[in-house]
Order: sequence, then structure tokens, then C-alpha cells
Amino acid sequence: MGAHGTGGLGHAVARRTLLIVAGLCAILCAAWFAGRSAERWTLADLRRNARSAIGLQVGVLLAEMQKQASLPLALAADPEIVAAVGRAPGRDLLDRVDRRLAQVAAATGSAVIYLIGADGITVAASNAGAAQSFVGRDYTFRPYFRQALAGGAGSQFALGTVSGRPGLYLARRIGDGDGVVVVKVEFDVVEAAWRAAREVTFVTDARGIVLVTSEPDWRFGTLGAIDAAERVRIGEGREFGAAPLERLPLHPVEGVPDVIRVGRGAVPAWTAITTQAPVPGTDWELHTLTPVGSAVERERLQAWIIAALATGLAGFAAAALLDRGRRTRARLARAAAHRMELESRVSERTRALSEANAQLRAEIAERERAEAERERLGRELAQAGRLAALGQFAASMAHEINQPLAAIRSYADNTAILVRRGRIEDAAENAFAIGRLTDRIAGLTRQLKGFARRSSPRREPVALRDVLGNALELVGARAATLGVPVQVDAAAAALRVLGDGPRLEQVVVNLLQNAVDAVAGRPEPRVELQVIAVDADRVALEVLDNGPGIPKALRGQVFDAFFTTKTDGLGLGLAIARGIVEDCGGNLTMAVRPGTGAVFRMELLRAASGVGSSVGVAQ
Repeated sequence: MGAHGTGGLGHAVARRTLLIVAGLCAILCAAWFAGRSAERWTLADLRRNARSAIGLQVGVLLAEMQKQASLPLALAADPEIVAAVGRAPGRDLLDRVDRRLAQVAAATGSAVIYLIGADGITVAASNAGAAQSFVGRDYTFRPYFRQALAGGAGSQFALGTVSGRPGLYLARRIGDGDGVVVVKVEFDVVEAAWRAAREVTFVTDARGIVLVTSEPDWRFGTLGAIDAAERVRIGEGREFGAAPLERLPLHPVEGVPDVIRVGRGAVPAWTAITTQAPVPGTDWELHTLTPVGSAVERERLQAWIIAALATGLAGFAAAALLDRGRRTRARLARAAAHRMELESRVSERTRALSEANAQLRAEIAERERAEAERERLGRELAQAGRLAALGQFAASMAHEINQPLAAIRSYADNTAILVRRGRIEDAAENAFAIGRLTDRIAGLTRQLKGFARRSSPRREPVALRDVLGNALELVGARAATLGVPVQVDAAAAALRVLGDGPRLEQVVVNLLQNAVDAVAGRPEPRVELQVIAVDADRVALEVLDNGPGIPKALRGQVFDAFFTTKTDGLGLGLAIARGIVEDCGGNLTMAVRPGTGAVFRMELLRAASGVGSSVGVAQ
């Protein structure tokens, strides 16, 4: 018994030790795989961020270059600039050009602007008078000078031989070769923005030479070797001063094409993702180096910790589950006793849910019937609305036809008098006017027919001159009969507006008729019609009178249908007039001004200007 007990205890210890070792191995393997996965995910995330950021960096650089790109072309066409490189320019002219170039440089942010004569000697510069003035210096050695004289334009990135500061030189030929105007662009602001981003950013030309960079020590470094012939050419053009043109300390990492190791002298080497993008319109290429060391190490450490904890917890959970399984089997026996009770409860609950479902379907059917009834009532209301609108418009037509009929009666009476007096030509003129008014009545009836067909109102260019002329013709005779002068200030009547001509005439007639009725029988009655060009898009027409005006308490109702202050009025004129103006895209409002009765203002959209004579005054 003792031997068997000792053997069982030994097997248990060995099994426990084996489980612990297996658990530790599982933790180590999980941590290793998690670290590798975190490294891949972090690099992929850094690559995405780098590709997104490099577009912004290229945009910043292009914005700075394009801000100055058109300046040489504009200056080359300036008469004073042309004269400054001509034959024997005066000292006064050169001084003026110096001051002007200084003002332009300050306004545009250019480093310096200067003029070079055809002989390569600088004749004027924005830094004239400064210790490092370019005036009098020979720039025939510069490629941008030779390119501009030969081809009209030239550019070059180089180190300034006078200022000692790098920049992009943009050159443009003046005239037929009398000289060259040069604008120097420096990128200090761009480089400062790159440094603030805390990533190494630099621009190389087609030869791989660094031109613009967030690392000052890397300026004029190279990505590859520069051969002897190119070095001689660079030296002849004095492009980069005494810069040695050494290769940058960038070393590729084997197996990962876009990851490099960067060494900076005494500073330990660090790993970075390199991203490139071309600069549109140039042979330049922008590079960014995104550090990966700290980010990868941080994510890897976090992955190790999480994987170890997760694996350990999983092991403990597995052991707990095994123990729990034993206890669960014991509970299953007890649970069987409750199963019948639970099934009974479920059956009872299912029956209640079925009853609730049937009630819900009944409610849905009732709602569908109510919705169908609501739609039917909506259609009936819409039909009733159309019939009411048609009746209102018919009443309006009857109201508006009374005006030309009154004018026809007045013309007919005058014609009879003229015929008795033998004034046949005047009588014929009245007959023509009666014909026009008859056409007007026919147009109003056409509008009634058009409304019955539910046609949309027209909106087309209409000459105000014609609208006002026809309206004054309708109202003029009655106004003269009542002794009411209609004064017209129509200096802007030649303008054209958008709308329906006959309907706009209807509005103007209604406003004038109301004004005449308001002042009839009053001492010194007066009605004014004014046309005002509000702005480039709107034209206003105002009708004013010196009548009693509209009481303050009633002003909010003047545009309501069937509201009127006349004993024989229908109360539809202003309501219909506002609807017509709004259909034409304008608005009709009422105002109160000191010294006047009522002021009605109609604003319309302005169309193309027309040519015509102004409207006369009808009295």
C-alpha cells in the first residue's frame, strides 16, 4: 500500500510539472507569434500614415513654388522693367525699379528679385543698397540666365554666391533678349513646417542631390554617387558652392525594400520607413523617413504582455473549466428535475405571446384601414383645393376685366365725341386703343383657360417699358377722369426682368388702380410710379400715393384673400398680385413712409438689359 501510494503521488507530481512546462512553452510561443504580428501590423500602419502624410508635404512645397511661379512672367511685361534693361536707362528709373522690386518682394514673400542685362550684369535688385546687393554683379555663369536668354524661361536650384543661402531661381526673358528678370524663392517656411512634423523630409533633384530638407546637415548630400563630369559641370555653374556632395548615411535593410537604417555620426543608427512621391511639374522627388524603432518596440512589448497574460489566463481558464465540468455534471442531475416545470412555463408563455401576436395583427389591419382612409380624404381635400383656387382665379379675372372694360367705355365715349367734332384721326387712335384693350381681355381669359389646364406660369425676359406702357394705358384714362395725375419716374424702365409679361401688367394695373382709388376726391391727389435698379440681380417697382394709407391694425391683412377696405371690392387683387410676383421669382411688400399714404414695392429678378425709350408720364 505504501509503495502504491508513493508511486501515485510521484505520477501526480510529474503530471503537474509537465503541465506547468507545457504552459510556459505555450506562453513563450504565443508571445513570439504576437510580437511578430504586432511588428507587421505596426509597419503596415506606419506605411499607410506615411503615404497619407507625403501628399500633404508635396502640397505644402507646391503651394510655396506656385505662389511665385507667375511673378517673373508678370514682371517681364512691365514697361518700367523693360526700360530698365534697355539702352542707357536713367538713374531715376533704376532707383524707381529698385524700390518697386523691393515692394513686390516684400508683398509676395520672395527672397530677392533682380534684373540682369543681356551682358549678364545686374542692373536693378530688390536688395539694392544693402550690404549684399546684387547690383553690378555678373551672373553669366548661372545656367538659369543662359536658359532664359535662349528659351525664354529658366530655373535652377542653387546656393547663392552672395547671400550664401540656397533657393530656387525662376528666370524670364525680357523682350527679345534685352535682359532677364529673376525671382529667388527660399523654402525656410516649408523646412520649418517639416521639422515641426518630427519626420525627416527632404527633396532631391533628378541627380539625387538633396535641395530642400528638414535636416540642415543633409543639404546638398546625395542618394548616389556623382560622377566626375557632373561634378565639373556643377562647379562651373557654382550651383552648390563648396559642398562636398557626399552620400547620405542611408543603408537598406535586407529583405525589406522600404525600410532603411539611418546613421548620423555619433548618434546611434535608427530604422525608418522611406516613402517617395514626385513633385508635379518638376523633376524633383520628395522623400520622408518615418521612424519605426520606438513604435515597433512599444507595440511588440504590448503584444508580448497581452499574449502572455491571455495564454496564462487561458490555461487557468482551462483548468477551471475541467473542475467546473465535474461540478456541472452534478448540477445537470438537479436541473433535470426542474425541466418539466420550465417546459410548462415556456408553453404558457408561448400561448400568451400568440394571443399578443394576434392582437398586434388586428391593430396593424386597423391602422392600414385608417391610412387608406387618410389618403382618400387627402385626395378629396386636394381636389377641393384645386376647385377653390379655380374659383378664386375666375373671380380675379372678373375683377381684372372690369378695368379694361371701363377703359373701353371711356374710349368709346371719347370716340363718339371726336367723330361728332370731325376729329377722325383721333377717333381712329381711340379705336386702335379699344382693340388693344380687347386683346388684353382676351389675354386674361386665356390665363383663366391656362389655369384650368394647371399650366405652369412662364418666366422669360420681359421689357419693363412694355409692361409699364400697357398698364398706364389701362389706368390712364380713368385716372385722368378722376383728376389724379400719375407721375412716372422710369429712368430705369429700359431694364428687362424675368416673368410673364401679361401677368406682370395685371399686377401693375392693380397697384395703380388701388392708388388712384385711394386718392380720388382728395385735395391735390398724387400717384407716383418709380423704377429702381436695386443691384445687378434685382429691379424694384414702387407705387406711392398721398392717400390716407392703411391703418396699422389692418396692415398685416392687406395680402389676405377677400380682405378689402373698399365698399365694392372683392378683396382678391393684392392676394393674386402677390401670388403672380412670387411665381415670377420676386416678392411684393407694403411699406409706410413719412409724407406718403401707402407704398407697394415689387422686386423682380433682373434679365439681360434691353434698349428702348423711357416711359412717358400719363396724367
